Amino acid sequence: MLFLSKQETELWTRLGREILQTGTKPEEYQSLIRKNLLSAFYYYIGTTLACLGHHERTGEWLHAGTLCEEDGLYSSTYLLGFLQRHQGMMKKPAVAFEDPRPFIHFSQVPVMETARQQVIQQFSHSIPEFDHPVRFMDIGCGDGALTCRLLAHLMESKKVPEISEVLLIDPSPAMISMATEKVRKAFPDLIISTDNTRIQDCSLSFARQYDIAMSSLAYHHMPVEDKRIHLSRLKPWINHFLLFELDANNDTPEMYSPELAVSVYQSYGRIMDFVFAHDAPVEVVTDCIDSFLMTEVVSILSEPRGIRTDYHMLRTEWLDLFSEVLEPEFSLRSDSTCYGDEYVGLFTLHYGREG
Repeated sequence: MLFLSKQETELWTRLGREILQTGTKPEEYQSLIRKNLLSAFYYYIGTTLACLGHHERTGEWLHAGTLCEEDGLYSSTYLLGFLQRHQGMMKKPAVAFEDPRPFIHFSQVPVMETARQQVIQQFSHSIPEFDHPVRFMDIGCGDGALTCRLLAHLMESKKVPEISEVLLIDPSPAMISMATEKVRKAFPDLIISTDNTRIQDCSLSFARQYDIAMSSLAYHHMPVEDKRIHLSRLKPWINHFLLFELDANNDTPEMYSPELAVSVYQSYGRIMDFVFAHDAPVEVVTDCIDSFLMTEVVSILSEPRGIRTDYHMLRTEWLDLFSEVLEPEFSLRSDSTCYGDEYVGLFTLHYGREG
């Protein structure tokens, strides 16, 4: 994962202001930027211009970015395509997760499928054996597929003798409906409870203890200050917390900052490459990009903290947060990588209650 030094951050910020005011061209900055970050710099300027409404200037900066992009990281190319499909406007084309199909396609691309297999294996290794029927909570359940697979594996491996109840939490009615159907089909005899609410609000309604709570690519939908509150409220009601997340710096950096642009450039650019590399009909891929991933990119880059929809944190920041809120009553049971390359990482954390 690439980061800017303090001096580079200050330089990019100053150059960004200069470019907004003077209308200078991309080629004038080649000698000022670290070579392996030149495309990211052009992306930073291009996205800032787009977000501020300078649509007539956005294209030349993103096009300059496409000319120096590295293999497997085509962020400027993907954004240019998106803008061409949407009249050059940096606006969200959809309400995230209103239609579950783009997310479902994303979860089935080979890299994500391999990562999910790792999630199941890693949690199965770290979860202790239970001697009683387990009550399970899925925070941000999506379509319920991962919950079904994990619980089935825990029962097959004799870690869990029986599942007595599953609580499914998700703000999307469509996701709740799909997850309920999947879980009921996989486990016909258990109790299924649902809470169709925002993740940050669900901790206000807990009334009984759960053995395991899991959040898969969902706990990042609130800023760190809300994560801290939610986790504090969740803590008395659970004995184990399982987290599957993206390692990225999209929470605390402010809108239009170089740090935020560099993080989005790497994390989302790499993930979009996974989607485009997966063999699927063009319209399915485009819908996944526009209605899911680009909807999140636009929110992160154009909306201030507290309004935007996504707040991925660095793995070290997650560890700091959990240590602050959960310890000493809980301890770290596993910290494992599901996928990692130079630009993006997926990981799991498992914290369990002591005693």
